Amino acid sequence: MLTTSETAAVRAAIRAAGNLFLPNFRRGPVPQTLDELQTRLADIEGRCLAVLQEALAAAFPSTPWLAADEFALDNTASLPAEYWLCDAMDGAIQYVQQLPGWTINLVLMRQWEPVFAAIYDPLAEELFWAEAGAGAFVNETPLRPSTKREPGVMVAVFEHNHGLDHDADLRQRVSQGLEQLLARYGVVRNYGPHGLQLAYIGAGRLDVFLQVGRDLDNWLPGLLIAREAGADLLTATGQPWHWAADSLLVTAPGLGNAFTQPVA
Repeated sequence: MLTTSETAAVRAAIRAAGNLFLPNFRRGPVPQTLDELQTRLADIEGRCLAVLQEALAAAFPSTPWLAADEFALDNTASLPAEYWLCDAMDGAIQYVQQLPGWTINLVLMRQWEPVFAAIYDPLAEELFWAEAGAGAFVNETPLRPSTKREPGVMVAVFEHNHGLDHDADLRQRVSQGLEQLLARYGVVRNYGPHGLQLAYIGAGRLDVFLQVGRDLDNWLPGLLIAREAGADLLTATGQPWHWAADSLLVTAPGLGNAFTQPVA
């Protein structure tokens, strides 16, 4: 368990990082070339990470920071016992396109399990956070998933991996999953940031999240928040979710089995 002061330090740091970007939101031009886009995204990543690292250095002086390309739970021998995994701005493309739906995501891993996660939405001033075994919250309010039972009023969201144009099998599986969502639920959307969508499952704002294809580093912060809120974590085939799974189905309690059943 984190101490009260450590929890406070993490929450303050992630708020500071998110609020750093508010004054310039919708102030600059939208990038018009790939070079412009890549430069903007790299600048966002660097500025955000620097703020977080500086803010947390005193409370966690010996905890290293891992980039997504250094993270691999199938090779745990190469990972430290404790580390920060940071998606500096989840939904950065929305930020540079002057759209809402961008967040700052941070998760603390210990013994290869997420122990604390935070997702901050600066535009809404909402901080979703959870500690393993201690529940999930938005600001100070406990999260509770939806209690809906009528598919026609449920809102489902989907994500997909990059590189679908290079993997015909994955493209087919993604298409099949989307068809399943469209056949079962009243509203199907793609909202954007992985973590925020998963936190919204925990908050009862969304009912079903589906992603076919493995995207573990993007899932982790939202996974802990959704799980601690009481959501069900499954694979796309309805099996209990596990670290090696190459798909993720997160639903309000008890809804997962309906996704895998034939439509009447």
